[in-house]
Amino acid sequence: MSNTRSKIEKQAHAAIVQYAFFRWENAVIIGGTLLLIFFLPHPFPGWPGWAWPVLGLFGVIIIVISSLGDVETRAKVQRELFQERFNPRKVRAEELRMVVEQALEHQQRMEVYIGEQGAGTLRSRLEDTATQITDWVAAIYQLALCLDAYRHDTRLAKERAAVGKTLEVLIARAQLESNVEVKQQLEQVIESKRKQRNALDALNRRMAQAERQLEQSVVALATACSRARSINTLNIQSQHADRLRQDIQEHIAQLSDLMSKINGICDYEESGN
Repeated sequence: MSNTRSKIEKQAHAAIVQYAFFRWENAVIIGGTLLLIFFLPHPFPGWPGWAWPVLGLFGVIIIVISSLGDVETRAKVQRELFQERFNPRKVRAEELRMVVEQALEHQQRMEVYIGEQGAGTLRSRLEDTATQITDWVAAIYQLALCLDAYRHDTRLAKERAAVGKTLEVLIARAQLESNVEVKQQLEQVIESKRKQRNALDALNRRMAQAERQLEQSVVALATACSRARSINTLNIQSQHADRLRQDIQEHIAQLSDLMSKINGICDYEESGN
């Protein structure tokens, strides 16, 4: 996950360069230059033939340079790329999708803040923090996908319903059974079904716990981003900055640990869709 942000940064830079060259302003400048070359090559005596092309090229260069340094343009391109990478629309449950959207919003505010900073130590340290935050958003996104898949797994839902009914039938049958051997066999099946039911209940509790942790993680992410934006050249080397990085890493580790415990469930869900 640590390479996600660097890849998106490269994609954003390439997209901004392309956008800079193909802006409608450049089309107007190029079109206007061509018209002037053909219909007004010498507006007054002594006007050199190369003047219009040079002025047109100069205009295009100005537009390109201004686009490359435009914070709003960079933020817009980054937002689109991050939403493509962590696509909230893939999460079907509305409340889980909102969690992903909130995480992306906090992350984007951080990127905008970094874009407003000049080159230097502060920006470099903020870039490192933003890389961690991207990893955090990635973990939130994966957990949201997993929980969403679990919610929509019809097989597990049917299995939970079926095992309860089966237990009722088996228990009632065992109570009426007079044959000792058959009754023992029924008791063994009943014990197996109880274990199955308990496992499903434990899974349900774990996923409910994961949902609560997901919501708490987004709140913590908002706090961390706010703390990161409060860092300046005066406190960048302080314990405050170091503690923030440690806190972010701890939250990422917690989500990673949680995902390792339920990852088999997510793999099962994905393989079945």
